[in-house]
Amino acid sequence: MLTDIEIAEKCKLNDIREIASKLGLKEDKLELYGKYKAKINLDKFNTKKSKLILVTAINPTPAGEGKTTVAIGLADGMSLLGKKVCLALREPSLGPVFGIKGGATGGGYAQVVPMAELNLHFTGDLHAITSANNLLCAMIDNHIFRGNNLKIKEVLFHRCIDMNDRALRDMTLNTEAANMKGCQSYERKENFDITASSEIMAILCLAKDLSDLKLRLGNIIIGKNDKGNFVYARDLHAEGAMTVLLKDAINPNLVQTLEGTPALVHGGPFANIAHGCNSIRATYAAMTLADYVVTEAGFGADLGCEKFLDTKCRIAGIEPDCIVLVATIKALKFHGGKRKNELSQEDVTALFNGIPNLVKHIENIQNVYNKPVVVALNEFASDSENEVKLIESVCNEKNVPMVRTNVHTKGGKGGLSLAETVVTECKKKSHLTFAYNFEDDIKTKINDIVKKVYGGKGVEFSKKALASIKYIKKQGQTNLPVIIAKTQYSLSDDPSLLSRPEKFKVKVRDVMLKGGAGFIVVTTGDIMLMPGLPLKPLAEQIDIENNGKIKGLS
Repeated sequence: MLTDIEIAEKCKLNDIREIASKLGLKEDKLELYGKYKAKINLDKFNTKKSKLILVTAINPTPAGEGKTTVAIGLADGMSLLGKKVCLALREPSLGPVFGIKGGATGGGYAQVVPMAELNLHFTGDLHAITSANNLLCAMIDNHIFRGNNLKIKEVLFHRCIDMNDRALRDMTLNTEAANMKGCQSYERKENFDITASSEIMAILCLAKDLSDLKLRLGNIIIGKNDKGNFVYARDLHAEGAMTVLLKDAINPNLVQTLEGTPALVHGGPFANIAHGCNSIRATYAAMTLADYVVTEAGFGADLGCEKFLDTKCRIAGIEPDCIVLVATIKALKFHGGKRKNELSQEDVTALFNGIPNLVKHIENIQNVYNKPVVVALNEFASDSENEVKLIESVCNEKNVPMVRTNVHTKGGKGGLSLAETVVTECKKKSHLTFAYNFEDDIKTKINDIVKKVYGGKGVEFSKKALASIKYIKKQGQTNLPVIIAKTQYSLSDDPSLLSRPEKFKVKVRDVMLKGGAGFIVVTTGDIMLMPGLPLKPLAEQIDIENNGKIKGLS
């Protein structure tokens, strides 16, 4: 059996100019990065002509659900149907690539390519974000060192790096002024976040053009002064240089699937600690250039899908015509209490106990967001007919089409049935509704998400969180979306509570206003903004051969 990278290497790639021509893009709109990658630059967008399909999933498990793989296979299937289609996906982060998750460009015969380049440095977007982030941090500390005219008392903006490194979660900066006139020695606590959770990442993905990008960068809250008021990046005059660093990164990246379907891969915020969606500009571009756009949101539907619908759709003024919910029998059996090493065994009881997780996500899409939903059952050889029939019966009860897909081994052909069903569902008229109102106070919005989307009983706020909410309210900046950072493994904030937990309360640790991104981040449970490497990181398996081929990356 071939590995993902062996499959990708055997594929004959099309010149990226040929891929661009499928979307009606001429070469003057391309900035070429070799033969198989390009950035595109559109001046105007028209999103009215396109059908938008959002791919999401149940809460992820160690068994894997294949959400991105299904999204890619769905787009290839639609292409086989003769539809003008474009993918809009997130960029991989080096942290998970070398950590636990590995690559994030699909798998098997449903991949976005060139796979190795996409998973590594790609076009340098994440490096540009890291540089812009850390330039601002350097300017903050330099300002304090040079006399601190802004009277910064507390720094709220942190450094970042595109790597999992738990040693950077907590550190001390010690600046010695020595005999430098007008300078001051100082010591303060600092930490690094992973680049995917940086506010700069969120800003890049939400900015509609360069001027919007610059405005948002200037609105970043860098700290508080001695009077307790916010200090902004614009007070340091940092936004101009940061925008310069991001002037190329703001443009979406064009690549292709193994079957030559165009794909825009741009921006990579995580959904468990950020807003989990590719850039608005990439989505706008895809909707302008294609009749059907397939996009995905990170992790489970309680995270990426919620943030796509409640935040991105509101800011961008778009809404999906259909939502695809990816599930596997193995993953649902894991939610039902089956051990990881036993998931290939038939167990209808464990499946029955895990299906409530799938049902909750279906109910959210139908009842909270008022959108058509299709369940994509990502097939495995170990799936039994009894298990499949159980899922079919549950979906029938919910009046939801369930389609078996096998894009991993069959590519677009394995996604044809799903593509046909999605095209049909896209014809249904629906109007997006939301989990909360913008006008409500912060605590009400958080409670609404917990109760409506997670199915919880309520929220417990720490003293720190309550103080932060009070401060944000005093600043008059509460009329914003909320981004809840929580575990991806459970509907709750406790990763051990699988399937569909009830009567739980979500523990809110802190609440932070992100002035540039224009949303409020809520941290819950034990969620970390800087992941660590596992006992056996995937980096140990990745190597390069004498012929320059990369091995172990998948």
